[in-house]
Amino acid sequence: MKKALLIVSMLAITIFLSGCGTDFDGSRIGNDNEFIMQYSVLNTTDMQELTVETGDTIHVNLVVKKGSLSIKIQKDGEEPIYEDNGISASNEFDVEIDESGTYTVEVTGKKAKGSVSFIVEDNQ
Repeated sequence: MKKALLIVSMLAITIFLSGCGTDFDGSRIGNDNEFIMQYSVLNTTDMQELTVETGDTIHVNLVVKKGSLSIKIQKDGEEPIYEDNGISASNEFDVEIDESGTYTVEVTGKKAKGSVSFIVEDNQ
C-alpha cells in the first residue's frame, strides 16, 4: 500500500511540475541584419533591432505549427510599418523599407511552436 501511495505521489508531483510552463524553448540568432528563432515553445515576447537602408527589404518567414504569433516592425517608436496579431498560419512576405534607420522587430508567441526569420535584403 505504501509503495502504491509513493508511486501515485511521485506521478502527481511530476504532472504538477510539468504543468509549470516554460516561456521559451528553442534557439535564437540576432544581429543588425537578421532575427531568427526556432522554438518548440514560445510564450513570451522577444525583439531585435535591425539596421536597414532606404530601398532594403525585410524578408519575413513565419512557420506556425501550433499556437499563434503577433509581430510588429517599427522604427524608433514611430507608427509600426507592419503589424499583425493572432497569426495562426505560416506565411512568407517582404516588407519594403522607405526610410533608413534602426527598426525593432517584435515577436510574441502564445503557446506557439515553429520558427520565424526576419532577414534584411539589400536591394540596391
